Amino acid sequence: MTNSPEHELLIELQDLIIGTGSVADFLGGLSIIAAAALSRSAGATVECGVTLKRARKTTTVGGSTERAVHLDRIEQAVGDGPCIAALKAATPVLLADVRTDPRWPTYQERLIEEGIHSVLGVPLELGENAAAVLNFFAPATGVFTEETISEAASFADVAGSAVRLAVRVGTAESAADDLSAAMMSRTAINIACGIIMAQNRCSQTEAMSILMKVSSHRNQKLRDVADEIVRKVSGEEASTYFDM
Repeated sequence: MTNSPEHELLIELQDLIIGTGSVADFLGGLSIIAAAALSRSAGATVECGVTLKRARKTTTVGGSTERAVHLDRIEQAVGDGPCIAALKAATPVLLADVRTDPRWPTYQERLIEEGIHSVLGVPLELGENAAAVLNFFAPATGVFTEETISEAASFADVAGSAVRLAVRVGTAESAADDLSAAMMSRTAINIACGIIMAQNRCSQTEAMSILMKVSSHRNQKLRDVADEIVRKVSGEEASTYFDM
């Protein structure tokens, strides 16, 4: 059975997510895949830079080539262009011809100096408080046709979904790790209280008070004091057991 292009793209994106440690790293790798995909579609060499927006600040986080990163940063330095416009409008923005379009003269002069004559900005929805845009650069006009723009938008939809899934999975894993750490901490404290109760023939409330006083006096975390007590008595750290 032959996989569809969309299925193959999803597999490629999954591999990329697994192999990267952050959204920024993922987007940097994504730019390489995006540039290759659009170059095949357009029948011309297309480079891709990626801008990430967080808390109203935009930053270039990667590109298919070092030149693409440089080109993307030009727009950040100028402060306006199709990439930034695409972020604001949440829709693809085309700069079809840098020599005739009247919208961003300063930016377009810089692109002419770099040998770039058309640019396409395509936004990615990453979820709450974050967005990104793929900034495609071509050395000629007429490269970004309606069909190519549509393909770029579809690519961005799939990529955005992959990132949002990765963020949700990462958040769930983080929450699970936090819960596990909290339970381990609670276990150590409970065991330490039990040891203090046995040694001092006191109540659990009194044992907890003793533990807190030692923590305050030593300026140590309660969990660390509890761990030390457990190790002294048992020779090993407290363990939390889960029923499966």
